[in-house]
Amino acid sequence: MPSFDIVSKVPSNEVDNALNQASKEIGQRFDFKDTGTELERNNDGITIRSSSEERAKAALTVFQEKCVKRKVSLKYLDVQKPEPTGKGGCRILIKVKEGIETEKAKELVRVIKDSKLKVQASIMQAEVRVSGKNKDDLQATIALVRGKDLDIELQFINFRD
Repeated sequence: MPSFDIVSKVPSNEVDNALNQASKEIGQRFDFKDTGTELERNNDGITIRSSSEERAKAALTVFQEKCVKRKVSLKYLDVQKPEPTGKGGCRILIKVKEGIETEKAKELVRVIKDSKLKVQASIMQAEVRVSGKNKDDLQATIALVRGKDLDIELQFINFRD
């Protein structure tokens, strides 16, 4: 029985490359001179620190531009609200979303079932497996899911006959 998986995998090497490029550009730009602006990756995600909120937002823009140039979708990035730090500084946390959350997976399964295509969709950890009797139904399902705006970046993998 043909099947495929719908996943949301972040190209972490490209995110790291974008982070390194943004750090390098911030270190070289005149408008960031003496602002103490820095980008770092930690367990929570990516943290941007700066001496003012405006500079932190500008650094966020630089990082997002580098992500777009490296073909990393901004849907992977969950930007939190700027938080004030000591001495009038600011910190912005960017969480990197990996996998499909349970609510989004349920919504995806509901969209597939409401389409009346002859396929079955099931949730498996952070991915959705779709199986059906013929390839045409599976390809129609892929087209249907691509047409919906679910606020997450999706890839279709493990297509098997």
